[in-house]
Amino acid sequence: MTLEILTSDALSPLRHGFFTRRGGASSGVFQGLNCGQGSSDQAEVVQINRTRVASAMGVAPEALISIHQVHSADVAVIEGPPDEKPRADALVTATPGLALAILTADCQPVLFADARAGVIGAAHAGWRGALGGILEATLDAMERLGARRADTAAVIGPTISQRAYEVGPEFLEAFLDEDPAYGRFFSGGNGDRVQFDLPGFGLHRLREAGVGQAQWTRHCTYSDPGRFFSYRRATHAGEVDYGRLISAIRL
Repeated sequence: MTLEILTSDALSPLRHGFFTRRGGASSGVFQGLNCGQGSSDQAEVVQINRTRVASAMGVAPEALISIHQVHSADVAVIEGPPDEKPRADALVTATPGLALAILTADCQPVLFADARAGVIGAAHAGWRGALGGILEATLDAMERLGARRADTAAVIGPTISQRAYEVGPEFLEAFLDEDPAYGRFFSGGNGDRVQFDLPGFGLHRLREAGVGQAQWTRHCTYSDPGRFFSYRRATHAGEVDYGRLISAIRL
């Protein structure tokens, strides 16, 4: 099976892709294109998958650069393949020939590009990172490399949608403590549970930050098991682990 790569006109002409799970070498609960080196999948199979992604992006495997994601607002500036993965949740570069990659399994993968300035970024934005400012921090780091917010496009890839993301009152309270207006990103739910609109919140933060374009591909990871890995779906199914999707962009 060939790789399935979702793209956005907003990021053209730069090569980029939100890769689905199709076309990979993994099996079992990782069936397909699991690119998570931190998963319990076979390391050599994960490397096969990542090599396929690097080939699709037109770079050598060592030029497909990812990070050790920790749900922070920290951004790594990449000038070449690092000796070890930085602990951060976004990465930016102005160096041609490098592909920046983010791994997700319900959280938002966000790809950024100022094609005119030749600056790109990629961010892992779960609820904690998005609330903590990872999207704004990515834009700040891109600006320091010469990008302009008004010329920057940001696209949110496959992520968990509101109808599948039920949370508790403590979760809601964390957002309301930050800004009572954030209540508009919560609705429905049973009892004291509410459903959170993660991509809606991400788009709001990006637009408030002043990007030229902000879009979501409108794919829900939880609701489409044939195409996407999902941490929450795997948890509900009692599975021992889960695959990680990869999203990448290059100059």
